Amino acid sequence: MKKIFFLLLLTSSYGKAQDTPVPLPQNYEIIDQTEGDLDRDGIAELAIILNTTDSSENGLVREIRIFKSSGETHKWILWKKSTDVLMASDEGGMMGDPYQETTIKNNVLTIHHSGSSSWKWDNTDRYRFQNNEFELIGYTTEYGKPCEYFTSFDFNLSTGKIVYEKNYETCDEDGNETTSKTETETFVKKGIKLNFNNRRNTEIKIVAPKYNEEFYL
Repeated sequence: MKKIFFLLLLTSSYGKAQDTPVPLPQNYEIIDQTEGDLDRDGIAELAIILNTTDSSENGLVREIRIFKSSGETHKWILWKKSTDVLMASDEGGMMGDPYQETTIKNNVLTIHHSGSSSWKWDNTDRYRFQNNEFELIGYTTEYGKPCEYFTSFDFNLSTGKIVYEKNYETCDEDGNETTSKTETETFVKKGIKLNFNNRRNTEIKIVAPKYNEEFYL
């Protein structure tokens, strides 16, 4: 199956993030926001994605802040925050900014990054609030190059199940792509616990046992 990568226009995220009813640190820049129920109480939380004033070798450090409604006063109160779940502002390769979007659906917070040059990559984190933390419950990564191959890993951290797929491609002189070979493998890797506080503290390498393909969390 051919993998297609979409780089979303960040202007839409900036546009919808201008009206934010919460106090924020001076000179922090809002780049996105979304609402949805994250703790299964029937009341929507507010998630805001920010550029901080801190710099790294890959650009500005980014932070997510999640606010809960105070109830009858309808004021937003800071509940959780993290600088460990978002890539820096210039970590997207030649495309620069890797951030695509944050969504809340079915009590799950999803954060999507991607980047591109001749090689393309696309990463998605899925978090659920449990054990008093936002725990990483799912991770999907896709990467490759047109006319060569595209590889994907889909990791359910709750069950440990990992599905690997690699599609080799060839192209004719007009650039039309054809899948020439497909590899698939399903295996299990249990015991990995990541959350808002340690998502990017340590790079974790995982290798598919049959095809010896690897990816990093």
